[in-house]
Amino acid sequence: MAPQRQVYLNGQFVPENEACISIFDSALSVGDMVFEFARTFNGEPFHLRDHLERLYTGLKILEIDCGLTIEEMEAATLKTVEINRPCYSTGEDFQIVHNVSRGPVGYYPILFPEEARPTVVIGTWVMSLQIAALAEAYETGVHAVTPLQQAIPARLIDPKIKTRSRVYYQIADLQAKKIDPKSWALLLDENGFVTEGTRSNFFIIKEGQLLTPEPRNILRGVTRQRVLVLAREMGLPCRECNIEPYDVITADEAFYTGTSFSILPATRFNSHPIGSGRPGPITERLIGAWNEMVGVDIKAQARMYAELTKH
Repeated sequence: MAPQRQVYLNGQFVPENEACISIFDSALSVGDMVFEFARTFNGEPFHLRDHLERLYTGLKILEIDCGLTIEEMEAATLKTVEINRPCYSTGEDFQIVHNVSRGPVGYYPILFPEEARPTVVIGTWVMSLQIAALAEAYETGVHAVTPLQQAIPARLIDPKIKTRSRVYYQIADLQAKKIDPKSWALLLDENGFVTEGTRSNFFIIKEGQLLTPEPRNILRGVTRQRVLVLAREMGLPCRECNIEPYDVITADEAFYTGTSFSILPATRFNSHPIGSGRPGPITERLIGAWNEMVGVDIKAQARMYAELTKH
C-alpha cells in the first residue's frame, strides 16, 4: 500500500484526507489568507527561502502573527517535504503549498471557548498532471488574450501580497476561455498597460531587449526575478517598463513565467501571431539556461509526465 501524504496543520502532521480547518476561518469568510506555491526540481525545493520571505511580507502587511518565525516555518516546511518524500518516486517533482490565515473570525466566540489562533497549513502535491497538460504548449506556444476583467491596481489592493482573495483572476480566466478555450489570460491595468497573467508573469523580446511590466501592479514572481538574473548573465539587456498591447503585437517573442512551468512561450496575442508565430530563439536560449540552472529539462519533463498520464 502506497504511503499517504501528510499535511502540517497547526503544529501537527495529519493525513491529507483528514486535514480540516473551520468553516468559520477568516480564509473562507473574507479570503483573509496569505499563501505560497513553491516546487521542487529533482525532488529538492527551489528558492524556498524567497517564497517564505514573500509569505512573511504578506503576513506583516495583513498583521497576521502565525506564531512561527521564518526559520521555524522553513524547518517545518523541510520536515513536511521529508515526511512526504516516500510518496513520490526518486527525483519526482512536487508542489509545496503554504496557506496561513488569521484563523476563525471573532463573530463566533461560543464555538471557540479557547482563544482562536491562526491557521497554518503546509502540504505537498504531485506536479505531473499540471505539467503534463503543457507538453504541447512548450513546442507551439500559447495564445495570450486580454479579457475584459482588468488587473486590480495596487492603490486599491496590492497584488504584490499573495492572498487567496483573487476572484478577479478567476473572472479573467473565464472570459479568456470564452474567446479561446486554450488561451491564457493577460490582464491590462486601468491605463491599458500589460500587467501579468493569472498566476504568471509576462515578458516580451523586442529588438534584442527583454522587456517585462513594471513591478507596480503585479505579483513580483520568484521565477520572474530568476529569469531577469539569467538574462543579464547571458548579456541580454533587460528593462522593467510600461508595455502596451501594441508592443506585444509588434514583439519578436513573448513568454510567461511561473513557479510550476518555469518559462512557457506565447506565440499569439489576441489572435495575432507574435513574431514568427513559433517559440523564438532567445526564449529557447533562456529555457536552456533555466534547464542548466535547475538541473531539469523542463520540456522533457512535461513530455514524460504527458506519457505517464496516458496510462
